[in-house]
Amino acid sequence: MKHLRIADFSMAVVDRGKGATLLLVHGFPLTHAMWQPQIEYFAEHFRVIAPDLPGFGESDAFVGVATMEHMADRLAALLDALEIRDRVIFCGLSMGGYIGWEFWRKHRQRLAGLIQCDTRVIADMPEVAKGRRILAARVLAEGSKVSADAMLPKLFGPQTPQQQAHLLDSVRRMIESNSPAGIAASLEGLAVRRDARELLSQIDLPTLVLVGEYDAISTPDEMRGIVAAIPNAEFVEIPDAGHLSTLENPLAANTAIEKFLTSHL
Repeated sequence: MKHLRIADFSMAVVDRGKGATLLLVHGFPLTHAMWQPQIEYFAEHFRVIAPDLPGFGESDAFVGVATMEHMADRLAALLDALEIRDRVIFCGLSMGGYIGWEFWRKHRQRLAGLIQCDTRVIADMPEVAKGRRILAARVLAEGSKVSADAMLPKLFGPQTPQQQAHLLDSVRRMIESNSPAGIAASLEGLAVRRDARELLSQIDLPTLVLVGEYDAISTPDEMRGIVAAIPNAEFVEIPDAGHLSTLENPLAANTAIEKFLTSHL
């Protein structure tokens, strides 16, 4: 990984391949490694940028409240540091999708297209936000394992634990490798994120929406509603997958993403 100094912050990023830029933005509380099947596949024909977000992986820990807007601004600064001037395809999953809405809100001139995977547009209800803050306090007090224990049961489709047990182990290691401060800061940021529903009708970019067949966090029905609100958006449901659809069924996800990219670039 490259380690780039952005202002007072060190950000780690995978930068592979040549061609049009595909920016892969990971979910909570993971790292760039969740995109490994996409990095390997798309780096043959695209320039693939897969950063560790602030507070995750090898990027500097973030203390305080890591808002989705702040994350979007860091990504724009990362593109500057990598001297990427052309418009990029932004591909985010879950929290990465929340950041995607903010990136479109603030940096739409840098976008050639948008791929939103297993994400939502509504802000947290008060009880959900309270739960995130309680979890953040526990993570700071007890360590990153608390976040792994809380999140793992929600991330996968029903077949994955039996058929791909190695994924549960790798995702647990991913989560537990993150700093408690980084996880807590993102939980606080998720709790205060803005509702993005008013943006959807304004999005005038090629847009693909992916969701796992068994996603219990951002359900297929909810994501169909997102697609219906974005002019000319495309929708693909990934079979045999839950919330981490691109990791659980990379063949189907990569096929959908490749078709979208070849159609619009």
